Amino acid sequence: MFGSLLDRQIGTFRLAPFGLNVPTARSYEPGTNILATTWNTPTGWILVRDALTMGPWHREDEVTPHTRPPADDDADHMLVRSILCLEGSVEMQLICEPGFDYGRVPAEWSLDGGDRHRADARGGDLTLRLQTDMALGIEGEWVRARHTLEQGDQSFCALSWAEGLTVPENVDEANARLAATGRFWRRWLSRARLPDHRWRQPIQRSALAIKGLTYMPTGATVAAPTTSLPETPGGERNWDYRFTWMRDATFTLQALHFLNLDWEADEFMQFVADLEPNEDGALQIMYGIDGRRDLTESIREELSGYAGAHPVRLGNGAFDQRQNDVFGAVLDSILLHTRRSSRLPRRLWPIVQSQARCATALWREPDQGIWEARGEPRHYVSSKLMCWVALDRAAKLAEIRGDAELPASWRATADEIRADILEHGVRDGVLRQHYDTDALDASNLLAAIFGFLPGDDECLRKSVEAIADDLTEDGFVLRYRTDETDDGLSGKEGSFLICSFWLVSALANVGDQQRARDLMERLLSVASPLGLYAEEFDTSTGRHLGNFPQAFSHLALIEAAARIILAERLEELSG
Repeated sequence: MFGSLLDRQIGTFRLAPFGLNVPTARSYEPGTNILATTWNTPTGWILVRDALTMGPWHREDEVTPHTRPPADDDADHMLVRSILCLEGSVEMQLICEPGFDYGRVPAEWSLDGGDRHRADARGGDLTLRLQTDMALGIEGEWVRARHTLEQGDQSFCALSWAEGLTVPENVDEANARLAATGRFWRRWLSRARLPDHRWRQPIQRSALAIKGLTYMPTGATVAAPTTSLPETPGGERNWDYRFTWMRDATFTLQALHFLNLDWEADEFMQFVADLEPNEDGALQIMYGIDGRRDLTESIREELSGYAGAHPVRLGNGAFDQRQNDVFGAVLDSILLHTRRSSRLPRRLWPIVQSQARCATALWREPDQGIWEARGEPRHYVSSKLMCWVALDRAAKLAEIRGDAELPASWRATADEIRADILEHGVRDGVLRQHYDTDALDASNLLAAIFGFLPGDDECLRKSVEAIADDLTEDGFVLRYRTDETDDGLSGKEGSFLICSFWLVSALANVGDQQRARDLMERLLSVASPLGLYAEEFDTSTGRHLGNFPQAFSHLALIEAAARIILAERLEELSG
């Protein structure tokens, strides 16, 4: 609807001083996801606050019906923006130009009431309501307002898609909604177990980002809220990440349980339990945040793309790929959740059986790998490693359940997978990308994270060091080298932030704590001004690349920080 990132002609919602484009400062209010933007003009200073507001839950939500039990607070389905003139006088401009269906359906505006403070925009079967205390005028497909504020003056606007198009009627009501939203975020954060550590702030911001990326009606976490922000400037590596990936499951559970956010962890597991599998019982690699399976990819040729990067994609064509790592990700998350809650819910046991059965049947088969390569299927080491995780965790879950026979059978298969990887996936003592190459792949760092080999194992140590030394640019980790990998695409890509955080965890696991801390500090230093991370980082320009913000990057940040903090605490206790 507001897609100007992808094409300047498909929607914008601007509230800023007239004639200025670049603010003086932008930050989140502490402990919240409320954005505060400060503007300095030749005549004065202005503070603008933005929030998708939260309020008390009253009744069933018709806009986004819940499959999880509603909490005490829920989304208002409203964007509220307030203005405070800090000093001098500033002329403000409001422009609202929604582009329905990515600009294909123009907005039809109408003023509601006789005071010019309310206007409705209709496009297809959707209606938005804009409310403000500034006088509005309709100009074609947008509405606009201008108003000068003096020191101490306040103003507001609100955009609603709620049932009944509820909006604040005045600036006091707008401020009350912002205040309630601030209380919601700080109360939620107070439930988290945040370490008293120098990395407390980035961990806190990551937790808030992950909660902000969580779809409360189902408990799913969206990988990123954007589509087609390019991994290569001006290139074709542009994907739609507005879905939930099963491989994120285990990292989501690790992060949430580390932070003591057990309610959110349980909500996510219930989402997984609700998902419809494929005919063979395997879960898809990704689903819609509402649980839908069909994520067919299409291309919008008419859109110019972010900074000219084509194509703009809607949907994700990898949704029906065979990626054998999904089994291990799901079963590791179930084991984490079972140990934390001290019970294995009955509805999760059929998932354990089906995913273990699929891993047993498919681990010998080639697949597209964890990076969703669009080239030929290969015997990727990390896919087989995650099949080992699936059988290893399934055996432990069967033991917890008290099964007499399954643990031995599943453990025997896990041992067979491990032996096969070590025989065919290792060259010169180092784990390789797949069985037919000497190329490195950062996904093999998962061998350290998931305990495939012990921390003092020579092959693991050499594999971690090889990636740290030979698969990095300026110290940041690449997924793989694009000139050595048939991923079906052209162009170079930046370093993968999640892989760099994985390297932190792997270095800590093999005992190189100082190198792990040094890399962690470098990663924290390249966060965006708001403390957020995209998928990739271009070391030559300092730019974040790809969809933004990226849940996977923030989940990996928490996991990496937790490993180092735990090691430091244990060292303090022993010393």
